[in-house]
Amino acid sequence: MRQFTFACLSGLLLASPLGAQQAADTVAPEEATEAGGGFAALSPAVAAALEAKAAGRPVEATHWMIAVANPHAAEAGAAVLRAGGTAADAMVAAQTVLGLVEPQSSGLGGGAFLVWYDAASGDLTTLDGRETAPLDARPRLFQDTSGQPLGFYDAVVGGRSVGTPGTPALLAEAHRRWGRTDWRDLFRPAIDLAEGGFAVSARLAALVEADAERLARFPATAEYFLPGGQPLAAGQRLTNPAYADTLRQLADNGAAGFYAGPVAADIVRTVQEGAGDNPGVLSGLDLALYQVRERAPICVPYRTYEVCGMGPPSSGALTVGQILGMLNSFAMPGPDSPEAWRLIGDASRLAFADRGRYMADEDFVPMPTKGLVDPAYLAERAKLLEGGDALPEVAPGNPVFDHALLQADDEAIEFPSTSHISIVDSYGNVLSMTTTIENGFGSRLMVRGFLLNNELTDFSFRTHKDGLPIANRVEPGKRPRSSMAPTIVMAEGKPVLAIGSPGGSRIIGYVAQAIVAWADWGMDVQQAVALPHAVNRFGTYDLEAGTGIEALAPELEEMGYEVAPKVLNSGLHAIEIGHGLKGGADPRREGIALGD
Repeated sequence: MRQFTFACLSGLLLASPLGAQQAADTVAPEEATEAGGGFAALSPAVAAALEAKAAGRPVEATHWMIAVANPHAAEAGAAVLRAGGTAADAMVAAQTVLGLVEPQSSGLGGGAFLVWYDAASGDLTTLDGRETAPLDARPRLFQDTSGQPLGFYDAVVGGRSVGTPGTPALLAEAHRRWGRTDWRDLFRPAIDLAEGGFAVSARLAALVEADAERLARFPATAEYFLPGGQPLAAGQRLTNPAYADTLRQLADNGAAGFYAGPVAADIVRTVQEGAGDNPGVLSGLDLALYQVRERAPICVPYRTYEVCGMGPPSSGALTVGQILGMLNSFAMPGPDSPEAWRLIGDASRLAFADRGRYMADEDFVPMPTKGLVDPAYLAERAKLLEGGDALPEVAPGNPVFDHALLQADDEAIEFPSTSHISIVDSYGNVLSMTTTIENGFGSRLMVRGFLLNNELTDFSFRTHKDGLPIANRVEPGKRPRSSMAPTIVMAEGKPVLAIGSPGGSRIIGYVAQAIVAWADWGMDVQQAVALPHAVNRFGTYDLEAGTGIEALAPELEEMGYEVAPKVLNSGLHAIEIGHGLKGGADPRREGIALGD
């Protein structure tokens, strides 16, 4: 087989990230990119961070660090950390700014998963701020009158797809547990930016233009994103006084300022009455009853590490853990070797087969959670990888479980979107949080300055298949399965890496690949997050278009894979914790790492 050099594989992307126009022209909304735009004017620290990212170098610091998807959000979080705030405090400031400057990805109208390492106690905690299905949701929510699944965007655009938002409650709960800064002060950066205005980034402008037809369907959304009937332009000054007012409600009243009172009433009215011919069933009772759940973390051994993350309803940590757990049976060849990508690709296919069969909200569906990541089970599954060619087919395994496993395979659609935040504070606390409104611009419904999610379309549109129930079917109060994979890697009981990414179901592959690059191939965090992607979920090997990894195509085809070039627009943000801190930000998006 023809070999190629690591310099060929990584050099193109590290030196020259994909441009905004290329991505906007070739992929669905949410996957446009920007190499840095006008952000260098924000501060010398931002300019230095952008320069480091462009040069393929990690940002280095001693006391604290934040890596996040937009320089405005990075500056907001950095100011909190610099003043002695915790990672939880900085997350609140950063998330509220993200909801303003990249509203298509995350915000108050969405949900999030948070993984926290507490330096004082040594405890690892995971908080589930995932959206819930309304109590009036019925199993055939996403089926037509004949019982057939709706088209994806027929389901997404409007109120039908809106779940009960969880992000505001998660912000409040994280601050209650781990915050030190006054709650009200954390909203000031976003309020000031919303009232004073910010320059629309090239990425946001490209996304708005690509989605203009859907954004135009609802008056409040169109007025904001398409003023005068024209899409927002890069560099245009944009204010959002309605969002500033909503943030004041939260600052003054805590989470109750969102889940009750005028904000809650407007959310319900928009979903039920302002969604045109596609209304939803979210009610005031759904908002009043919403609660963040603490879940047991999922930790899987890999080499000398423990890779830890969020359990069900997230499939992220389980599926990342299964991939790495199977790879643990092999000495991983270097990144130049097609054999390495065969192992990664087929381990991913096997893990996704289990994901589709078994993974859902375990509050509603019995799940073999422990069995799925049992080392003996993964070692047995790894034996399937011992050949030299692609597996001709894959099927779910049979993990140890004390319930009957009579379930059908899922058919849920999960498009790329989302955002990720990694933070280490001066006290040694570590936060990894992935946050989303699901599809780019969510349901396209805007209320009080923020967009509402379309998270319910992460459920399977079918309830049964071949007479068997699908685990990830719609049920009242249930949380849809997610691929978000906020991760903290541990060594000898201490955190050594915080990482995560947006990207729909490809999040799992992005995070697993970056961990392999860091743990096996000796890459620093910036090299690991910039490495060109090769992702295989369901059989076809997606190779990141325009990068050196396309040279893999002949070898992979010879092994038996079907390959396809794709714009794979991850948004990995990572911090390595060791002798000091090193931060990496994905060159495919506009984020940076800042530290001191």
